[in-house]
Amino acid sequence: CQPVPKPESRVEACELNPCPPRWKVTPAGPCSSSCGLGLAVQLVTCVQTLHGQEVLQEEHLCPVAEKPLTSVPCVIRTCSYEWSFSEWSECSTSCGNGIQTRQDFCLSSLTHKPVNPLFCRHFPKAIVVRGCSAGPCPEQGGPQSPGAQLQPVTPATHLPTAAAAPDHRHKDLGVPLSAGPREQTKPSGGEEDTAKRSFLCVCGSLFLNATGIINMTGMDSRDCTVTIGRPLREEISVTILESSLNCTAGEILLFSGRMMWRTGCRKLPLSLINSRTNTLIVKQRVVLPGNGVILQYNSRTATKKYYQDCDQQLFGPQGEIVNPVQFPAEGQGVVCRTFITVAPRQRISIRALNADLGPEGNQTHFNYILVRDVSTMKTVVFHGKQQFLWQSTGSQAEIEFHE
Repeated sequence: CQPVPKPESRVEACELNPCPPRWKVTPAGPCSSSCGLGLAVQLVTCVQTLHGQEVLQEEHLCPVAEKPLTSVPCVIRTCSYEWSFSEWSECSTSCGNGIQTRQDFCLSSLTHKPVNPLFCRHFPKAIVVRGCSAGPCPEQGGPQSPGAQLQPVTPATHLPTAAAAPDHRHKDLGVPLSAGPREQTKPSGGEEDTAKRSFLCVCGSLFLNATGIINMTGMDSRDCTVTIGRPLREEISVTILESSLNCTAGEILLFSGRMMWRTGCRKLPLSLINSRTNTLIVKQRVVLPGNGVILQYNSRTATKKYYQDCDQQLFGPQGEIVNPVQFPAEGQGVVCRTFITVAPRQRISIRALNADLGPEGNQTHFNYILVRDVSTMKTVVFHGKQQFLWQSTGSQAEIEFHE
């Protein structure tokens, strides 16, 4: 504004309406737990400032939706916890190759009793599923098939038919990347029911592999949705290997990502779809039972950087979100974001355990947390020290940390 003449500063008297009633919070009391996560009770009252004095008012005069929590989380010191396991179960088959499972639980070293598994989330956990052999079956008599040995499986992310896949971990994903469903072959004899169940498991799944084949044919339901997810620095491409969609009947395939939206039915076989983003939702709508598509997806390094260095991508059913650190080299105006993607059948809840965005009276337009529901593109903004609970309508959410 230097070239423009600056107007003179002046002060004018004004008369405002009385301030509306507001919630007042007193400091929280002692923590309910001597170690680990506990609760502290705080007094919440409705007050109104009249002639410079705070006057206690009835609670119904204050906005009910904005009432702070009367109990807040607290931690005095960290408790000592460790993973413990039950004995391995018997082999699932009486002959041939099968699996063994065992239960895991979080154990407190102070009480030697099981506690909430969240307390052990930072400690590595051993496998809970392993392969086993009960000897050759009479009709087989030959060596074991090469796909008999199972790799470690985590309950964090549902990836169907994860057997016979190496346990690769990616630092950006934070969960094991087990193989997704391989190409299905037509079963024979008593394998038909098993194959049908594996088909149905595809719908509603989240695939985190770098590449894979997804068979969406033979579904009983009209709508079948899958999600493919990769780290932020990658982008996904999909090739349609086969398609039996009936276009005249209204059957269609939909692709949606953060930067694209595409539908199609005709000329699908061998067509290539580039998402230009690290997550892609594929939705299939069929009218005639048995119709569908078989697609192959691959990921590669993104040709264009569509994210900031302080952005994060989260997958899986649970996790922690901490305000990202913004480095001075990133300059001013950089908005740090956290992207959350879960399986299509799941929804997201975000609870703010601790939020301090400055004094409540200093709710500027530049210092806030924004949460966006990707499916509806509706956004909610949180200021001050609100401890909020937000829930999504779809399987994707975005959080922006401003200033």
